[in-house]
Amino acid sequence: MTSADLILPVPEGQAPAAVVLHRPDDRAATERSHPLDEQLTRVSAALDSFGYLVALVPATLPAQERRRLHTVRAVLESDRIALVDVDLPPLAAALLARQLTLLCGTDLAPGVLAGAARLLPYYLHTGAVLNSIARLDRVEVNLRSHLRSWVPGSQFAVVANPQAHLAELTGSARLPGPDFATHLAVGEHGLASDWVSGDLARQWRCQRVCQVPLPAASTQWWGNQKLVEFAAYIPDVAVLHQLVRSVRRDACGWCGLETIGDRCLFCSARVEPTAPTRPAAVTPGSAATPAGTSRRPGPGAGAGTVSRTETDSRYQIGPTRR
Repeated sequence: MTSADLILPVPEGQAPAAVVLHRPDDRAATERSHPLDEQLTRVSAALDSFGYLVALVPATLPAQERRRLHTVRAVLESDRIALVDVDLPPLAAALLARQLTLLCGTDLAPGVLAGAARLLPYYLHTGAVLNSIARLDRVEVNLRSHLRSWVPGSQFAVVANPQAHLAELTGSARLPGPDFATHLAVGEHGLASDWVSGDLARQWRCQRVCQVPLPAASTQWWGNQKLVEFAAYIPDVAVLHQLVRSVRRDACGWCGLETIGDRCLFCSARVEPTAPTRPAAVTPGSAATPAGTSRRPGPGAGAGTVSRTETDSRYQIGPTRR
């Protein structure tokens, strides 16, 4: 991450600490406080310690700072650095970083972990309560809502991810939310969070409400100086692990890493799905092989047996027992 306030704490001893790649405010600050050689040293040390590095790159990151990340990767000539673009509100990005940090302590391969950075945002329900939507450009605002925002005392509840939704905050306001168990993280600045911690938490059936510091970038992202940002997330690392493991995995043909998705995020090579194994020939007219059992093939079928397991829908070929 590029800011320390996007790093949320994790239970001690469960995962390695996240690495912060400080973002310079301008070129002078870059030369003075975080020159290129210092960032190279930090990234190189992280690679030596952990082996691989998954860097979450916010979509709002200025082009100059984005180029700096690519420069660091190019100078180190390392295919062990994955730069993953993340188009999420700041609090959701911080929660995604926390989830990935927890998953670092599991048996997931680096390529799978990097792919999880693109999978898990679909399970983050994030939004904010705003007293004005005049400067909100992250969610489509119709003319009626835009005019209502000029009425003194008006407030709006906005969901930005996974599907945009805007509603005027009234006693009957309802927001589309998750249909699975979550915790609700809430960060506020200048507005009371009572509706989020109370009504919204009950609507979404959140098991717990956690107050967290509001990231500094949130006011700019939402176009408001006063807001309450919230995000429902899966807190259990076992559930996250099962979710990621349930996705199909393929080996990258270039670097060999196990990945999920259509592209390896470390070497940028396109990943072609592994072709299913062709079943061995079976004598026409023979009875189907029961699940979990094996049988000899008929004449001309070759020295192999065909079995079908309950956990794999593809046929598996094994040696013939004699």
